[in-house]
Amino acid sequence: MTIYPAIDIRDGKCVRLYKGDFSKETVFSEDPADMALKWEDMGATYLHLVDLDGARAGHPCNLDTVKAILDKISIPAELGGGIRDIDSITQILNLGVERVILGSAAARDPELVRHACKRFGGDHIVAGIDAKDGIVAVDGWEKSGNMPALELAKKMGGCGVKTIIYTDISRDGTLSGVNVEATSMLAKGSGVSIVASGGVSSLDDIKKIKVAEQDGIEGVIVGRSIYTGTLDLSEALKIANQ
Repeated sequence: MTIYPAIDIRDGKCVRLYKGDFSKETVFSEDPADMALKWEDMGATYLHLVDLDGARAGHPCNLDTVKAILDKISIPAELGGGIRDIDSITQILNLGVERVILGSAAARDPELVRHACKRFGGDHIVAGIDAKDGIVAVDGWEKSGNMPALELAKKMGGCGVKTIIYTDISRDGTLSGVNVEATSMLAKGSGVSIVASGGVSSLDDIKKIKVAEQDGIEGVIVGRSIYTGTLDLSEALKIANQ
């Protein structure tokens, strides 16, 4: 099981939002590259990067910061946020990002996902499904995609995607506990490998996800918990690697 420390980038800084609300932002570092190196030094094997400005604007906005992170670390990283065309995907993969996450594009343009998987390989294209009460949200979580998460997950599997990141928006940034039940149902129902996201607060969450690994949950993204100290990344990695 892989644990993905999250680095959310806004205005070139490392921040966290509360339930995806841009007005409820906490800045945790002025230098995301230093933060990335810190998580690598603690044992992380993969980083989850989000371009928050890009998610809102509909095109990548923080690629200079992403490049600075990649120049500093030796582990792979994935990037999501406002990536909605082949040119952007190509640019980001050429930058050195290992996996590109398509969120709003996955909901609105499945053919783009299919084309990207065919061109770059399903290992390099991840579908990001962000949902509230089981319904997909798009455009930086500010609009409804009017589609059940499971329906989209099945569609993404058919497009060639091998991994889906499932975020429960109602729990993201809240430290209220990960929604293991909904994530397991999505994994079992879609047949696609799922990365859990949203609400992770403690080692208990990591243990629950570890148990659900058999359902098809291959990893978990950790954000606010490792920044505020409610979760010790080193201890979480020990559980994940058991």
